[in-house]
Amino acid sequence: MTGKGLILVTGATGFVGKWVVIQLLQAGYPVRGTIRSMSRAAEVRAGVATQTGEEALSRLEFVEADLLDDKGWADAMRGVSAVMHVAAAIRGDEPKDQSLVIRPAVEGTQRVLRFANMGGVKRVIMTSSVATIGYGHGTTPGGKRMFDETYFTRFENLKYTWAYCVGKTTAERNAWAYAKANGMELTTIHPGAIVGPAVDGDPSISIGLATGLLEGRTPAMPNNGFAVVDVRDVAALHVAALEKPESKGERYLATAEYMPFHGVADILRAEYPDWPITEKRAPDWIIKLIARFGGPARQIIDDIGNEKHYDTTKSVALLGRPYISGREAILASAESAIRLGLVKKPEPKR
Repeated sequence: MTGKGLILVTGATGFVGKWVVIQLLQAGYPVRGTIRSMSRAAEVRAGVATQTGEEALSRLEFVEADLLDDKGWADAMRGVSAVMHVAAAIRGDEPKDQSLVIRPAVEGTQRVLRFANMGGVKRVIMTSSVATIGYGHGTTPGGKRMFDETYFTRFENLKYTWAYCVGKTTAERNAWAYAKANGMELTTIHPGAIVGPAVDGDPSISIGLATGLLEGRTPAMPNNGFAVVDVRDVAALHVAALEKPESKGERYLATAEYMPFHGVADILRAEYPDWPITEKRAPDWIIKLIARFGGPARQIIDDIGNEKHYDTTKSVALLGRPYISGREAILASAESAIRLGLVKKPEPKR
């Protein structure tokens, strides 16, 4: 026994979920992960073991639970001292039926908090997003803007809404209200675009930024950029929030730096010169036109003409060290994708 309390991690099969499990185990905690099907338990164990070793797996257990079903959640909370609510529905496209993303975010968060409260678990650390902070605030001269944790996304100012943004923002607002009404100790972590190393062959869409460029499936790049963060730092912030009482009731932005899309391509091209990484850029007007018809362009339309930076003074203090650089995080994504066979190597040039 470690003497540390049992931590529940929702969404243990996900990219972030696995790394949160890994770092909790490395910190000596017993961990219970929720998965939608027990058939995936072996896969998660194998991925986690690549970072922790086999011995740590004796402190890892799983329970079957779905964000959209009450079944299993009472058992999931039994004996738990804190909850890391990481689970989310993340897609690379924009579904015609936005409820496919919004319902798991909103109803799922409500369900997790309700069962935690019923089970006497008062401490919750929740994975939110910069999507709940940096959208719907208009543009500024020159297009650059700095956001901190006092901002909340404003739907009324968005030309197009996208499901992930709506789901995450609504879920977070509801979570704060529920926590206040029920005396719960909530902390929210707000990552930007999460990159970094995969631990197995199922990294969700998070590695897609690197793999799409490496394989040449990205025909042209938009001119906008995004704030990136390494998945290892996102997990480390969850653990730091758990261990530092001053994090209770606080929101923390989690981004390393702003990177333009073409900057990501330049980093990969320099490291992998034989891979078919595009240099083409799509004009803003094309992205805006495509967005009128829905699809993935809707997810970045608010970033066109907006260079969004995030003040991470609070989270760096919580973390106790600087963030892993965007360059290192991007290259870690690419290296792991190649090593795990998630991308096809190009044919040698003749």
